[in-house]
Amino acid sequence: MRMELSVNSMETKKGILEILLVQAEGIRHTNLLGRPAYYVIVQCGTHLQRSKVTRVSGLLVDVFWHTNAGKDEKAWWNQKFVFEFPLIDWKHQTHLKLRIMDKEFLSRGGFVGETIIYIGGIISEGIEKGNLAVKPSSYNVVLEDDTFKGEIKIGFKFLASKEVSMETKSFIAVVNNQPRQSVSRSIRNLWNFSWWRFWFYSNRTIHACK
Repeated sequence: MRMELSVNSMETKKGILEILLVQAEGIRHTNLLGRPAYYVIVQCGTHLQRSKVTRVSGLLVDVFWHTNAGKDEKAWWNQKFVFEFPLIDWKHQTHLKLRIMDKEFLSRGGFVGETIIYIGGIISEGIEKGNLAVKPSSYNVVLEDDTFKGEIKIGFKFLASKEVSMETKSFIAVVNNQPRQSVSRSIRNLWNFSWWRFWFYSNRTIHACK
């Protein structure tokens, strides 16, 4: 019987982008009561991740006059996000979008501003070198009317790696699938063969004596 088996291996390259969301400062307030609580939606390609909610450190907001609103206030996250794609897909990722949202007390949340960062150069250099780290830097936060209000601090690390995956490769092996004889049958065959030899030898001896 011929049996077809398959075993082989190949290398598939992938890329991992780590994003460090550090903090934001000087961003606007959209809620009406108390200190604002912010979270960030990080978008890379079609993949979305959401940060934890954090409150600003600094002075309370004056509800009526907004005294000191946004001054010397920072929202800290210090949170890492990981995006992983095959390298062939990373070559089509050129920008990273971060949307800052304010979790309002009386509603689901309000848009504060967004930052779009070009990452094509980071990916290209990271693929070429195998890995690349970019220290956290501040980027402008853009409002709906394309004006700037505040900054957000982001760091990057890109790693190009290899993983081993299995790929089929055929070869043929010969397998003997005939049924094995039982022990009793083997003994019986041996017994019959021994008596046949004894009878044949005895007849030859008798004839020789005559």
